[in-house]
Amino acid sequence: MQDSLVLYTNPMSRGRIARWMLEEIGAPYRTEVIDYGPAMKSAEFLAINPMGKVPVIRHGTTIVTECAAICAYLADAFPEADLAPPLASRGAYYRWLLFAAGPLEAAVTDRDLGMEPNIDQQARVGYGSIETVLETLEQAVSVSEYIAGAHFSAADVYLGSHIGWGMQFGSLESCPAFVDYWERVSNREAYRRANRLDDQAMASIAKQQTA
Repeated sequence: MQDSLVLYTNPMSRGRIARWMLEEIGAPYRTEVIDYGPAMKSAEFLAINPMGKVPVIRHGTTIVTECAAICAYLADAFPEADLAPPLASRGAYYRWLLFAAGPLEAAVTDRDLGMEPNIDQQARVGYGSIETVLETLEQAVSVSEYIAGAHFSAADVYLGSHIGWGMQFGSLESCPAFVDYWERVSNREAYRRANRLDDQAMASIAKQQTA
């Protein structure tokens, strides 16, 4: 039964988001840690994900890559976990899940790489400016307890991870709205379990490298 759901990951990657989502759904799964370097670019792994990146999940014969897609897929594949709103109420859920995967990540990455668009270029860039993205995000997390309303969802796993990591590593400026939202979404046993598992995996990798 456990082999029907597999997480291919590395604890120093966005695989932590997928792990958190898997812990939220509560279904048994097997983990395969893929090392950076030759293992991630091997023919065997490229057959699973031609991008040569983690995370990936395999659910039976279905393979899903990209963290936002993994979160959305698992929410739908395991509806008993109640991590997606009813279809008629999914407007905010889809909006903010994909806002994080698109405008937020692109804007933050461009700034970190020193490639922010100038005023003339902003009209040709999907996110416009990072200032607009961050103002929009700050307002969004202040409207309700969770990003899609009063109920925690897969969108909070994904968006929350971006906010939590951004503040931790300095790619997002901390502000009261982000701090409060992150405290709400990360105060979950599934998040703590996922962190413990990934921290253990990191320790195991470090031990192997020093052996």
